[in-house]
Formats: sequence, C-alpha cells, structure tokens
Amino acid sequence: MRTLNLIFVLLILFSCTPKSEKGKGSLVERIVRIEHGLKPNLQIQGDSIPNYTIEERMRDLGIPGLSIAVINNGEIEWAKGYGFADSSENRPVTTETMFLAGSISKPVAAIRAHQLAEEGIINLDSNVNKYLTSWKVPDNDFTKQEKVTTKRILNHTAGLTVWGFPGYDKGDTIPSVVDVLDGKGNTDSVRVYKQPGESWMYSGGAYTIMQLMLTDLEGKPFPEIMQTNVLNPLGMSASTFENPLPQRYHAIAATGFRANGAEVEGKWPIYPEMAAAGLWSTPSQLLLWAKEFQQIQQTQKDGLLKVSTVNAMLTPGMNNHGLGPGVTEHTFGHGGADEGFRANLVVWKEFPVAVVIMVNSDNGSIIQELLLSIAKEYDLPGIEPMRRVIKEQSAEQLHRFTGKYSLPEIGDLQLVVKENGLEGTSDFWKDPVFFLPESDTTFFDKSDGEYINFIIQDDVVTGFKVQQFVADKIE
Repeated sequence: MRTLNLIFVLLILFSCTPKSEKGKGSLVERIVRIEHGLKPNLQIQGDSIPNYTIEERMRDLGIPGLSIAVINNGEIEWAKGYGFADSSENRPVTTETMFLAGSISKPVAAIRAHQLAEEGIINLDSNVNKYLTSWKVPDNDFTKQEKVTTKRILNHTAGLTVWGFPGYDKGDTIPSVVDVLDGKGNTDSVRVYKQPGESWMYSGGAYTIMQLMLTDLEGKPFPEIMQTNVLNPLGMSASTFENPLPQRYHAIAATGFRANGAEVEGKWPIYPEMAAAGLWSTPSQLLLWAKEFQQIQQTQKDGLLKVSTVNAMLTPGMNNHGLGPGVTEHTFGHGGADEGFRANLVVWKEFPVAVVIMVNSDNGSIIQELLLSIAKEYDLPGIEPMRRVIKEQSAEQLHRFTGKYSLPEIGDLQLVVKENGLEGTSDFWKDPVFFLPESDTTFFDKSDGEYINFIIQDDVVTGFKVQQFVADKIE
C-alpha cells in the first residue's frame, strides 16, 4: 500500500514538472549525441569510417574556437561555444562571442536591395548605373546588349570579376569602395568580363557594387543603412557591418587563426567590402535572419519582406543560387570564408529547423561534419556525405592525363602520376593535391571529394572541367 501511495505521489510530482525540465534531459542527450557523432564528409568505399567528437576534431584540425546555434520550431533550442575565442588570452568562446560571417554577409545585405525594390526606389532589372552616382560600371563590348542589374548581382550572373577578398590588416591603408572597384586595393578591378546574364560566376566584386549603389542612393554609411533597416528590425542589434570593428566590440570578438595556427595579423582582417564579407555576428543572431525567412517561406505571410519577394529570393537560378541565398531542394542559406574565419548558415524549407556554425580558423571542414551529425539527429534531408568509389587504372591509363593545363584567370596546373592516382601542383595551391580515379575520365580530390572531369577528343585528353571552370591542356 505504501508503495502504491509513493508511486501515486511521484506521478503527481512528475505531472507538475515544467515542460522545460521534462525535456531538459532529452535535449542534453541530443546535444551529446551530436557532439560525439562527427564523421568525415568524404567517405571512400572500402575505407573504414571513423567517428569523432567535436573536441577531437577541433584538436586534430587546430581550430581554437567554435560556436553553434540551432533553431527548432521557431525558437533557439540550443546554443553553445567550444574552445577559445583567443587562445593567447585564454578567453573562451561563449554564445555572445562575435565572429566574422564572411559571405553570409551577402544574403543579409541583399535584404536592403529588396526593400528598396519593394518601395519602388529601384527596379531589380534596371541597369545599376541608373542608381550609381559616385562611380559607374565601365561599359565595354560585353555590355552592349545586356547590362549589369541588381538582380544579376544578387544571383551572380552579372558577368563581373573578383570572386572574393583577402581583407586588410590592422595598420594597412584601407581603400574606399570606389578604389576597391578600380583595383587600387589588394584585388583586381571589378569589371564586366562576359555578357551579363549569360552564365553564373560567383562575384564578391558584384556585391561591392551593390554596396556602393545603396550608399549612393541613401547618402549614408553602409553600416548605418544596414543597422537601421535590416539588423535592428530583425533583432540583430548585437551584430554589425562596421569595419574596422569598433573598440566597443573587441572584448567579445573572436581572434582569427590561419590553418597553421598563427593569429591573423591584428587579430582579425578588415573588410571595406562589407556587403560581400564584412558582417560580424554570432550564430544565435544569424538565426534571427533564418527564423524570419523560414517563417515567411513556410507560412506564406508577409514579414520584413513580402512573400513574393522571399519566394523570388528562394527560387534557385543558375548554379542553385537565388537572389541572395544559395538554394537547394531542401535547404537555403550561405557559407562564409573570411581570413581566419569560416561559417555556414543552413535553413530547412520543409522543417522548422535552422543551424549556424562559426569557427575562428581557416580550417572549416568540421562545419560539414557537424552538419552531418545534426542532420542525422534531427532526421533532416539534404545534408549527405560525399561518397566516392575508386576504379583502379593502370600506370599507362593514368599517363594519358599527365601534363600542363591552363585555367583561365586562375593559373596553370601540372599533373603527374603518383601511386594509384594523379598529383597536381600549381601556384594557386599551397600544397600538392592528389586525385583518385572513379571512372575512366572522372577523378576526385582525395582531400575534399571535388570532381575533376577530363575532356577527351579523338582518344586524346584535351582538358578538364572542375565546377564551372574549364581547363585546356597546353603541354
């Protein structure tokens, strides 16, 4: 009888336990499973697949600090920091630690262009020179029939050069945006090099033109425009586009680290190309962007932007890119890579889940490994490892592919036979790259699984394709 009474009391007590306390144990267990469930993104058939913890991978890859946040059902379900924001200061990463978001800046900056389009101030299909006053996109043979438009800037089909920016060190002379566009900084000039609208080519230079367009139209500094119209309305008041990063943020900013473990000069780079690469934020802050877009997309109700605008932004164009975010069958978002920092923002279309992961290192492969673990735990589609199969080739077969290849606007690549594959060396790679055969003409990079497809004409190798690039064999 006493036993029955005790059980009855315990049942009453459990029924009165707050829901947050009931779910706390299961959430802790969920996080532990994610933290202990990392596997390599590249999985080669026949090889054993190891299992890692976050701490093991951070140590193996030399990553000082990592921050992660996850939204589930419209709320941040969990956020956590690992390691150090600054290892020399023994300053740990917390959920408030700010990281450079890299190219995640682009879909955030895109919001302001869409707002101006909704207000009728700009037309996304008009020549951007209509709105630029302090500088103009130089016309040439490629712009005779088609023009650079805001829409083409947003989805990287404007035919513009300069895919990314290396940033500037503390103490450097920081060029104006106009100087950046004219090649007076540390990158080439931003120019039209193929017909706008013809094909896809990622261009941070294009987003820098959009940045100038916004400041010309509004007559205010870009960080102020973004803070007032985008960041604060989203609730991202603890984020900023200000570059150089103001002193008031230094105590909570992560220090960037190179792949070899060295600190970035001056602790972090400076990006005058703010729309392309200059946003400072946290995973929890960036999830406010994700929450807004996910809510509009899933409910089809207006929010900060109209439903029609968001639907257009999330419609995949060339190379699965929308008007700001990248878009796949199941997800949308963007990755980020600044000097000493890597990040990724992934938002699911059919599920109320979104993730942001940020690290203060050039070694960002742990991000995909974490995403694989999260996708498995939450049973989410669209995040799969790269699975590769090796098809052995004889030395004679491999020798067909040796020689020198030219990649336009990138440089030359030399391929030689090494062991059961091909080794590639070039001026644009720090270390040799090893390729393994998967078929008669298709090889993959052993380090990241990237495919390289050789072109054969009349039984002679004439070049290869990798991503959107085509190389010609010259020797």
